[in-house]
Parts: sequence; structure tokens; C-alpha cells
Amino acid sequence: MHFDYHLPEHLIAQHPAARRDGSRLLVVRRATGTLEHRTFRDLPELLSPGDLLVLNDTKVLPARVVGRRESTGGKWEGLFLRERDGLWEMLAQTRSYPEPGSAFVTDTGLRLTLRGRTDDRHWLMEPDPPGPPAEVLGRYGRIPLPPYIRKGTAGDADAERYQTVYAAHAGSVAAPTAGLHFTQEVFDRLAARGIGTARVTLHVGLGTFAPVKADDPAKHAIHREWCEVTQGTVDAIAATKARGGRVVAVGTTTTRTLESAAREGELKTFSGETDLYILPGFAFRVVDALVTNFHLPRTTLLLLVGALAGTDLLGTAYAEAVAREYRFYSYGDAMLVL
Repeated sequence: MHFDYHLPEHLIAQHPAARRDGSRLLVVRRATGTLEHRTFRDLPELLSPGDLLVLNDTKVLPARVVGRRESTGGKWEGLFLRERDGLWEMLAQTRSYPEPGSAFVTDTGLRLTLRGRTDDRHWLMEPDPPGPPAEVLGRYGRIPLPPYIRKGTAGDADAERYQTVYAAHAGSVAAPTAGLHFTQEVFDRLAARGIGTARVTLHVGLGTFAPVKADDPAKHAIHREWCEVTQGTVDAIAATKARGGRVVAVGTTTTRTLESAAREGELKTFSGETDLYILPGFAFRVVDALVTNFHLPRTTLLLLVGALAGTDLLGTAYAEAVAREYRFYSYGDAMLVL
């Protein structure tokens, strides 16, 4: 497995597990090259006292809006990406090619006027009413499920389940899915076992799902995402390393954030955009182990996991997960790479 594999469509999870921590957990042990089948609520027993879990506390914006073109009534759908000089940069779907000045009204009552387009053909929209995107979208938007989950159509339960229980800082258009399995009960048992937690923030962008189209993955243009590592997290990691504990990243987003903050060799505080591209052969400076979901073929996320787990062992693990009918992608099961 380089970075591709075949997945039967019925293994793409369309709904989360009945309980967050009831998901299956495939344990991948690099030292022995062995696999073990467990449940996510077993995580505290699989880690050691003195280890540190690092979580991405980003919060998913209700970034999807659906409605119609004001002048024609034609169907329209948009996805908020970020704010630029008071305008919303959005991905938009409509049959026609509207000119600047065209207005759109969502089914929740938000009015958006097209003011221009970016170089990569994203729309620049002026919202009415104006306001901070998180506040406006909180009133008018919908949870942006990926297209492979019910064609992106969210239900009432998704507002809670497509969000980690520790989400704090709004800014993502996709969930940091490895964190979706955690419950307060799991955190309580981790603490009782002497396993600490720390937080980083990375706002997940749509680029995270972008397929690697080049035959040579190194030639792929990696997406940029905003992330932050605070002094408190730097100190917690230093203390963990000093006592011989492991830094366990929860998700590829956390991994990318921590390694971005250590690009110059030593982990430091960091706040800004990262373009770090982690491929097999990458020398990890911070992360010792990883909790992650199962990722789409030919994506940078899969390459990142392969860089830590080893591509051959990861290929074996994915083949086993398919054979055992694990549930895949955002609402699917999890993997622990030790």
C-alpha cells in the first residue's frame, strides 16, 4: 500500500456509533508489527501512566447554506471557507454563472450578495445581516457533513455528533474526527490512570480531503491551515518527555500542528498558517503515537499515518480493517498506532 486501497462502499459509515466510545479500535503495534482488535473505551488501558494525549479543540462551524438565487429561484448551495476583508470566501454550486451583484437567499433567511471571485474561483459573498461568521452561521447555517455521508445532508443529531465533546474554538469546516470517540467517562479513566491531556488548535479546511492526483505524492501542492500551540502545551510535552512518557496525538490535525511547531528542531509556541507536508520518511520530533480514523485513499492524511506507522504495516492494517468490516471515514472506527 503506497497511498491507495479499495474500499467497499458499504463500509463508509453513514451514522456514528450508538455511543461515541463504542467504536472499534484497531491497535497497530510498530515494534512487533502486530494488530489487535479492541474497543475505543479500552484506550486508557492501552496507554501508560505518564503518557500525554494532545487534542485539537477546534469547533466545526455550521458552514453549509442552502437556498436559491433571488432573481430566478434557481437552486443554490454554498460552503463558507473563511472571511476575507469582511466578505465570505465560499465554495458555491449553481447551474448558471452569476455576475457580481447577484443575490442569493438561504432557506433560513440569510441573504448573500456575490461581490467577486478569487483566483481559484471561490466566491466572495457579502452577508446580510453582517457580523462575525461564527455568530451569523450559528443562526443560519447547517453542519457541513462530507459528501460521502448522506450526500452531505445533516440531520438534527449531527449538530452534536459531528463535534468533539471538548470543541472550544470555532473555525473548522470539517471535524477533527479522531476526537469524536472521546467521552467524559474516557477522560475520567485516563486521568485516574495518570494519563494527562493537553490541547492545540487547528482549524480544519476542505483541503484536508483533497486527493493526491500526482503519481509522485511529493509533487502534490499541500493545503494550508491555521493552527496554534500555546506555552502550556509546550511545557506539558516537555514534562512528558522528561519523565519518559509518550506524546499521543489525537488525529492527523494534532500531529500536523505539533510537528509544525517543532520544524526548527525544538518545540516552541506557534500561531499561524502551516504548510507542513508529512510523507513517509518524515522525522517526527514530537509525536510518539497516534489515535486516528481510517482515511480516504490517495490523501495527505493517509500519507501522514503511513509516515508514522510504516507503509507496509499500514497496508496490512487497512486490509485487515476491510476484511473485518470496520467502519470507515469521519463517522467510522478508530486506529491506535503505538
